[in-house]
Order: sequence, then structure tokens, then C-alpha cells
Amino acid sequence: MSDKIIKLKDIARILSVSESTVSRALRDHPRISQATREKVKTLAEQLDYMPNQVARNLQNRHMNAIGVVVPKLSYYLYAQAISGMEEVAEQLGYNIIICQTNESAEREQAIVQDLLSTRIAGFIISLSSATVDFEHFAKIKRRKVPLVFFNRECEDIHTDRVIIDNFGVAQKAVEHLIERGCKRIAYFGGPAEVQISNRRLEGYRAALTTHQFPLIPAYMVHTEFNSKSAYQAADRLLRLPQPPDAILAFSDQFAYTLYQRARELGIDIPNTLSLIGFNNEPATALLQPALSTVDQPAYAMGKTAAEILFQQIQRPNDYYRAQTKVLQSSLVLRGSTRRS
Repeated sequence: MSDKIIKLKDIARILSVSESTVSRALRDHPRISQATREKVKTLAEQLDYMPNQVARNLQNRHMNAIGVVVPKLSYYLYAQAISGMEEVAEQLGYNIIICQTNESAEREQAIVQDLLSTRIAGFIISLSSATVDFEHFAKIKRRKVPLVFFNRECEDIHTDRVIIDNFGVAQKAVEHLIERGCKRIAYFGGPAEVQISNRRLEGYRAALTTHQFPLIPAYMVHTEFNSKSAYQAADRLLRLPQPPDAILAFSDQFAYTLYQRARELGIDIPNTLSLIGFNNEPATALLQPALSTVDQPAYAMGKTAAEILFQQIQRPNDYYRAQTKVLQSSLVLRGSTRRS
């Protein structure tokens, strides 16, 4: 699509109506027929139209605020990451507008559109678990608005990103379980559409293959990011005829659910079942036994994402030099993997 900014007169010319008619149609003025309003809005969407003043401001200036879009603020990783972003933004005199998608692709699309219309200076985004259409991200790039992905990324969009080595650290976690003598190791993952969950699954599979363990489909679980779905999946996994003796969970939240169901079923942790989570949330150290987990540098991830975003804002002509920053993560080994 051309970088030309679409104006009211362009829509009016194509539809053979006046500019005032277009303006009123976009504002749902009652004097404009429903049919005309629909035609105007459809064409405006197709042409990527924004109000003229906003479009001029996007070309020449922007508000001193960045938009941060995350799946859920209740996730520990995102709360920590946002603190890192705020440190950088505050030093540069910027504010942060924080939005959560609640794992909804439709809400994510609406948030992006709303923030675009407010002359936002740039975006830092972690995808919702339901996002499979990336047109709203492509729109950000077409508008030449700076964009950085972090944690959950989108490979189809050429832009900067900040991640961890999900494959490598998952592989190390499974190798630790093998070293502890575990024989039937499962992976308890997020939705099949979530890229980082699948990367961790690939690391899990690689570790098993390297050590000549069988890949058992029933031990590779996908579940949704809600407590009911996770509990039901945990129940099915732990009540298999030959249940796993170790599980790598996609997140500490999932590990908590596995912990709960294992206790209800009378399964001893760690002697019958070893567990490793992801994120190193504070509560992991309070469990009995404490949960082994993967420590992700959430604060550093947010700070790095913000630093890269402001590099884009200050040097807009460097967009094509997209970079991927891979931050180090590490295993935190505790009682849930220490067998007697």
C-alpha cells in the first residue's frame, strides 16, 4: 500500500459525494443515510483513512506517550516488564499507556487502532494467545510508527523484538529432569497458537530425542489460559494409565495447577512427580516443596524493549535494521525436582 495519507477529499472523489457528506457519515450523522454511511466507512477502512489532523501529526509530530499492549496485567512477567519500560520512558519525559487484551485477538486489534488514532509515539506489544491475523501490526508499520515485540512475538512482521531462548532453556530444564532420573517426562503447554509455548515444546522434544526417550503424544499437552481448562488438562494428564513422573510447565501458573491436582490425587512431589515451571514468580519459593522454575529477566526485557523503541523514535530511518535481542534466562532449582 502507498504511504500517501488518505484525505476526506479522496474518499469523496471515489464515491462521488461531497467532503461534508463523508465527514458526517464518519460521525454517524443522522442526516446521512445508513447506506451512505456504510459505504463511506467501508472505503475509509479499505484505504486506511485517519482524520486529517491526526494524520498530519503522525507525519510531523507525536504525543509524548508510548502504548504498551500485553495479554494480562495479572501475569507476573508483564508487571515486571512494565516497570522496566517505565524507568526508560520516565527518563526521556514520556508516559506509558498500558492496555491489556485479556488474550483476545479482537480486543488487541481494537486497542491498536485506538492508539494509532491518538498520535501514539510507538508500540511495545506482546501478542494475545488468540492472535493469528497480523494485519493490525502491518498497519502500524505502514504508518511508520515504531513497534517492538517482546516475549510473545510475530515473525511475520519485520521489526525489533526482545525475547529469551525459549527452545534452549526448555531443553536444559528437561535435561535436568533426565539427570534426576525421571523417565516419563511431559510438557504442559499453552494454546497451540502461542509461539513461545511451541518453542518450549520443541526444546522439550529435542532433549528427549537427544537422550533417546520416546516422544509420547499423551505427554504433550496444550491448554487454554484459564483455570478451568488448565485444571481439566492437569487432571487428564495425572490420571493417565501410566502418568508422567516429571512435567515441564509452560508457566508457574500452570505449575500451580499441577501442584494442586497432584496433591488432591495424593501424588508425592518430588518423589513421584517432579515439576518445573517458568517465570520464577515470588510464590514459587513459598510452596512446600518450593517449585523449581525458569527465571526470565522480565524487568530487563521491558527495559530493553523500551530502549530499542526509543531508538526507533529518535532514528526513524533505521526501521529496516530490525534486531532481535535474546536475553539470558536460567534454571532456579528447588525442592520440586530433588528426589530422595
